[in-house]
Amino acid sequence: MSTNQNRLRVFSLLYINRFPLLRPGSLPSSQQEKEIRIVILKMSSTGSTKGGRGKPKSSKSVSRSQKAGLQFPVGRIARFLKAGKYADRVGAGAPVYLSAVLEYLAAEVLELAGNAARDNKKNRIVPRHIQLAVRNDEELSKLLGTVTIANGGVLPNIHQTLLPKKTGKGRDDVGASQEF
Repeated sequence: MSTNQNRLRVFSLLYINRFPLLRPGSLPSSQQEKEIRIVILKMSSTGSTKGGRGKPKSSKSVSRSQKAGLQFPVGRIARFLKAGKYADRVGAGAPVYLSAVLEYLAAEVLELAGNAARDNKKNRIVPRHIQLAVRNDEELSKLLGTVTIANGGVLPNIHQTLLPKKTGKGRDDVGASQEF
């Protein structure tokens, strides 16, 4: 089949209903051909904008947290950074980075606190488990050194000088008062 026959077949089969002046067996004018190409582009693009760029019209909006693969809210942290007046301007990457750091720290504390709860044969994490987790980890203890955790208690610790002195059992170790 020649190119003209292909064009004729496609135009006559597909666009009779859209263009009533286009009869089967006749080639479209240049203006009709332009209109047909526009219709083909619109139909084949499945709702996207010109040239396939930009957002498709039927797509749902995706949050910045989802784009970054985070659970912590990037938009809310961006709002707090702007409202807090920490700087005159806030870059686009700053709230994403801060969200990632906060999410990492929360996951680390929760993992260690969960281990502490499991060691104490509990299913629920309470402030005591968070305290044990933070104070037993060197880096977290340094980061949260000045922080007081409510209802956290203290680490079990007895200073060495308060412990009873170990004495060896033998005849030479007996005190002078018992020599009589």
